[in-house]
Amino acid sequence: MGRYFGTDGFRGKAGVGLTADHAYQIGRFLGYYYGRGHRATIVVGKDTRRSSYVLEYAISAGMAASGADVHLLHVTTTPSVSYMARNGAYDCGVMISASHNPFYDNGIKLINGDGEKMDEGVISLVEDYLDGKLMLDGEILEQLPMASGDAIGCIIDDVAGRDHYAQHLISLVQHSFQGKRVALDCANGSAWKLAPQIFEALGAEVHTIHANPDGLNINMDAGSTHIGALQRYVVENHMDVGFAFDGDADRCLAVDENGNVVTGDHIMYLYGCYLKSLGQLANNTVVTTVMSNFGLYKALDEVGISYEKTAVGDKYVYENMVKNGHCLGGEQSGHIIFSQHARTGDGILTALMIMEAMLAQGKTLTQLAAPVTIYPQVLINVRVHDKKTAQDDADVQAAVDAVANTLGDTGRILVRESGTEPLIRVMVEAPDHDQCQALAQQVVDVVIAKGHAV
Repeated sequence: MGRYFGTDGFRGKAGVGLTADHAYQIGRFLGYYYGRGHRATIVVGKDTRRSSYVLEYAISAGMAASGADVHLLHVTTTPSVSYMARNGAYDCGVMISASHNPFYDNGIKLINGDGEKMDEGVISLVEDYLDGKLMLDGEILEQLPMASGDAIGCIIDDVAGRDHYAQHLISLVQHSFQGKRVALDCANGSAWKLAPQIFEALGAEVHTIHANPDGLNINMDAGSTHIGALQRYVVENHMDVGFAFDGDADRCLAVDENGNVVTGDHIMYLYGCYLKSLGQLANNTVVTTVMSNFGLYKALDEVGISYEKTAVGDKYVYENMVKNGHCLGGEQSGHIIFSQHARTGDGILTALMIMEAMLAQGKTLTQLAAPVTIYPQVLINVRVHDKKTAQDDADVQAAVDAVANTLGDTGRILVRESGTEPLIRVMVEAPDHDQCQALAQQVVDVVIAKGHAV
């Protein structure tokens, strides 16, 4: 993880850890860096946080001051910025969002011209510039030159870009949604307009909840991280299916007609089986992360689908997919990548592909997800002074080994650092929930006893 940018961009409390000045300086760098030799063009989107408007204006001003033209999609999803960066005449893209975090946090995600997460080399240069020690072309540049006259960039409203993205998603669907009652939890975030419009265009009877953003209610008891409201809505209103997005709609979880949560693990299984039935599952392999449930692997084994495991983060899933030519991968949290259609996780696309699998096979979501039995899993987040020191502590390691020996081949323990927060995450899977809780707590108690916890 870099000095400012983590696994999912530059994150911080808006106005404190991530300020308008940070955004302006990042904009100055991007406009200059991509404008060497030609006039750069950059696409920018944002979520519904109040602070996103401040950061959008600041980063756009920085880009234009460095001579870049800026196309504003305004409130939109992260995947739509990725799509536009890849398919439009853009040098790069920027999404202003802290994803599933509360409203008071925000973030800046950088996307390259291929619609992928920005290269580490470029991010390192951005961080060097923020620290006042940028070296480019053999020269240290504490300040970048300002554009003047007609070289100053234009800032252009380009909400039509969202429509291009929506039409692209609609074009991927082969079956009408006519007659299907679909509930969408938009998390008061980026999907609040786009998702209902797309599902309605495909013929579904759409019911929305948490689709009234006010700048402060994004992810508040809503969306994929607070899915209980959608579960209740689906059951009480006799929906065929429900989908919950996060703040920037790069992830999606589903709810079946009985109100059961369908996780990213279920989604990878059911869509992997669907692709396999069509002869389209590249290398007969699904790419997962180390956080995927033991039950997913058992289910994949039973249908003869192979799998690979990566570090946590859709970035690492995508890198594995590209390197090895796989077409389906994702995370338990609902970041699912369909590499034949997208370069990042896309919540709305995921929902559409689940609908496709249901309609093509004439089955309910309950039926498609049933073969995956999710083992009880307990995840305890411990806020610590230093993640690496806590995780590398010999006594903590001994506690982890003791739990692993207790579980044997009936479960597993995983301790890892958060990529975006000062946390270590202790996760245990076992046949019994109480056993999971007790074993995870054993490790947490050692972390606390050794003075690592804040």
